[in-house]
Amino acid sequence: MSDTTTIPKPLERKHPYPLIDTDPTAGRVLAYMRPTDYAQWAGYTAGTPALLYAWEKIDRTGGRMRPYMYTGAVLGCVAGFFVAYSRSTKRFWGWTENEREVKRDYEELSERARQGLPLWGESSQPEWVQAVAHRNSQYSALNLALFPMLNLVNHPYHGKDPKSYGTAEIDASTGDKKAE
Repeated sequence: MSDTTTIPKPLERKHPYPLIDTDPTAGRVLAYMRPTDYAQWAGYTAGTPALLYAWEKIDRTGGRMRPYMYTGAVLGCVAGFFVAYSRSTKRFWGWTENEREVKRDYEELSERARQGLPLWGESSQPEWVQAVAHRNSQYSALNLALFPMLNLVNHPYHGKDPKSYGTAEIDASTGDKKAE
């Protein structure tokens, strides 16, 4: 048996639109939300109490509706956030149309590369914590309503070649710059 271990490359997936990031941080997902995402979030927030009110008019319970309306608004707000966050994340993954996000991402990260800054931000966490955070949060938006786990840690593992932004290649296994 060999003493060397090889790190397998991630599975190449084909999507209809360009990949921006396989594990975007929550801040980037929120910053890249479109007005339609916010409108959908607001629709869920307002629609849930409105639906409860309509049901009360159809089949009266005779009780006070105010607590149900507050609860419905909170649940609608949380559900709307999950839907809006998922829609924005799917654009990062290239699953839905993302032309605006691709341009914005390229401009922002190319500027960071020109300034010599780390593309995806600085992290005070040790490497192993960054790797664990990446493994736990990558594609976690698929189960957001079941187990909300957002990426809150900056790390170098994003499924995108840093050379595309004009920077030195980074070793995906260690996060260090590779020697040319």
